[in-house]
Amino acid sequence: MINTTRFLENLHRLRSFGAHGTGVIRRAYSEPDLASRDWLASQMAAAGLRPHFDAMGNLFGLADQPSLLLGSHSDSQPTGGWLDGALGVIAALEIAQTAQENGGPAISVVSFQDEEGRFGVTTGSSVWSGQVSQEKADGLTDSDGVTLAEARQALGSRAQERVDPSQFTGFIELHIEQGPTLDASGQQIGVVSDIVGIRDRVVTLSGQQNHAGTTPMALRRDAFQGLTAFNALLNARLRNVVTPQSVWTIGHVSVSPNASSIVPGQVRFSMQWRDGDPERLMRMEKVIDETLHEVASAHGLEIELGPLLGLEPVEMDNALRVRLETGAEAVAPGQWRRMPSGALHDATNVARLMPVAMLFVPSIDGISHAFEEDTDEADLVAGLRVLAHAAGVGI
Repeated sequence: MINTTRFLENLHRLRSFGAHGTGVIRRAYSEPDLASRDWLASQMAAAGLRPHFDAMGNLFGLADQPSLLLGSHSDSQPTGGWLDGALGVIAALEIAQTAQENGGPAISVVSFQDEEGRFGVTTGSSVWSGQVSQEKADGLTDSDGVTLAEARQALGSRAQERVDPSQFTGFIELHIEQGPTLDASGQQIGVVSDIVGIRDRVVTLSGQQNHAGTTPMALRRDAFQGLTAFNALLNARLRNVVTPQSVWTIGHVSVSPNASSIVPGQVRFSMQWRDGDPERLMRMEKVIDETLHEVASAHGLEIELGPLLGLEPVEMDNALRVRLETGAEAVAPGQWRRMPSGALHDATNVARLMPVAMLFVPSIDGISHAFEEDTDEADLVAGLRVLAHAAGVGI
């Protein structure tokens, strides 16, 4: 039977790597990240699995025969929550160990690397799935200018060959919702119907750095003014294109030279948008591009567009989804719902290789990607039990 005490203890043990207050700081390839992966590898071995790091640092715990793959990721945002991804990895570990102890079905476990996008969008699973080549990924840089190739050197002798996906019959990922729907409704489980698509790119606006006291306003080529004008226009321009489920975000901004007495000569920012319709994603891209060029022309700025990264919307596999729904009704009768995922997950990439499904548990007050992120223990255990039910492991 599932050992819920062991599950919660391991979840809190993983929390200790990079712990910061109630949250964690465990970015991909950092010392806490690698230490946590080494600990996870030891736990996989103790559960009768064969630990295996690939060249990206994706960590697999492999069963000795064809198996269902369970897991998520264990890296965090720069300032992240303790459950984001970690829940799915530790739940997978508990189910695999229970299966080993009780003669259950073969279960393999994975903790994907850099799901949180230090170097792009779900980078580890993107490379493993073939969405992005290792060579192309190695040229990606983080916000400090470090390349993925440089960061991967920290793996040292851990890095081995790619894991063959043909040994897996499917993939199920348990995750916190990272939104308010389940918490507000008082429901315990969300069975995911589909995952939205995403587009993400870095934009640089360049003007003319100059003296803040002597440069007339009419003669300025102020890059930051260009960004603020773009941001102010964008909502109105997108209004007739989007739906209430569409979202867009300017999330990371770097101003140069970032000094109080200098007109900013350059601003670099991230532009991200998400929607469940591929055509709408393209229409949003067109509006964003047209607005950027209009603002740049009006402010005398030059535009540099980074590579457009992204993933297409993905529907969950019907057979796996039904197994989750059956488990949800058994564990939380009448207290579950079918719902889309507005957040991006590794399951999107893995869907290129095999059938995938996902389930959610509530996030208290809908908070995630923050130190305050949390979920009631009863809901964590309910998610574990639903996942075990779908995996064919006794609960």
